[in-house]
Amino acid sequence: MKKRILRYLKHISLTILIFGASINSFGLYHGASMHYGDNPMMMDWDKDGPYAFIKNDSTTVVNYIRGNQDNGFYLDIKEYPAGATIKASTYFPLDSTTFEFNLKTDFKRPPSVYNDNKKVLAISDIESGFKTFRDFLMANNVIDKNLNWIFGSGHLVLNGDFVDRGFSTTQVLWFIYKLEQDAKKHGGIVHFILGNHELKNMQGNFDSTSPKYFHISSILEKKQTELYDNNSILGKWMSSKNTIELINGTLFTHGGIHPEIVNYDVNLNQINKITSERYYTPYYPKVEKTEKEFLNSTYTGVSWYRGYYKEDLSQEDIDLILQKFQANAIAVGHTLQSEVNRTFNGKVIGIDVKHPKDYHKNFPSGESEGLLVVNKNYYRLLSDGTRVEI
Repeated sequence: MKKRILRYLKHISLTILIFGASINSFGLYHGASMHYGDNPMMMDWDKDGPYAFIKNDSTTVVNYIRGNQDNGFYLDIKEYPAGATIKASTYFPLDSTTFEFNLKTDFKRPPSVYNDNKKVLAISDIESGFKTFRDFLMANNVIDKNLNWIFGSGHLVLNGDFVDRGFSTTQVLWFIYKLEQDAKKHGGIVHFILGNHELKNMQGNFDSTSPKYFHISSILEKKQTELYDNNSILGKWMSSKNTIELINGTLFTHGGIHPEIVNYDVNLNQINKITSERYYTPYYPKVEKTEKEFLNSTYTGVSWYRGYYKEDLSQEDIDLILQKFQANAIAVGHTLQSEVNRTFNGKVIGIDVKHPKDYHKNFPSGESEGLLVVNKNYYRLLSDGTRVEI
């Protein structure tokens, strides 16, 4: 009897083990990972910032967080009149990196189309990983070790989802802000294409946001939605960005373009206008099937669509999309890939990979990758600076 019970227990244990391994394998195949090794420095918020807001349409209020978890936090606050030159800095506690930039409050929407035959480097879905982002740009000669722009007149495309799922959202956003200023001085351009997670933050959906920013908003005596509204410098800046751009023959958008776009009489400028008008309005399906509904939908919208990897599309579907916008290919993030790759006869390029995190580790671990486009040739860029033609 005892032996039979032991055999039964072994059988049950083996079944549970096999079932668990199967579930784990299924999860890993679909992009899941195990999170471990949290670094306590993720709770070090001293010098965090700036958190800058426009007050009464004329005054800019700049806040830096001071203090610590044990002794409490307080704010270092300075106010500046309209037109003042505001020098700001951002601190990354993990390795004490600091970078500086000028704060401005006036932003213009960039063009939707660029055609200058300059090289293009694109990376996507950094998800608040400042160190990973910075180190990748260093390895691939976009910036030097002092964070100075060395990419000349090239295009740096940031293809959405640079926020959420980490403790360095503030550092990542201000770093993009700084890179924009630096690139312009050298004839280069930084393209910050908004992804669904930027939109979620602007619309008050914080289900993927680090709890750090709930507490930061409390320290600032603000609601969390105010971190990215139109009275916030970061919010005003992000709301000036596009959701899709055509750069030297390659379309860049975070999610993708649904094949039914061919049934709508819209160009890229109109797409950016329609989507930008809804940046602060959460989507909910309506009865009317209008262009606004189609382009802002969390299923068919350009910041959300996953059909290139989740639906049974034909080569003709892709070709008709590209013909409509006179493009050679489309590069997308949003849907996780094992590596940067090309499908549909090379015309769809997936660039969302599993990047390392700042303050914890994942199993399986990943290495950053990006895309380089030079003279219509496409290269997979690795985290050590290696390039592989694809």
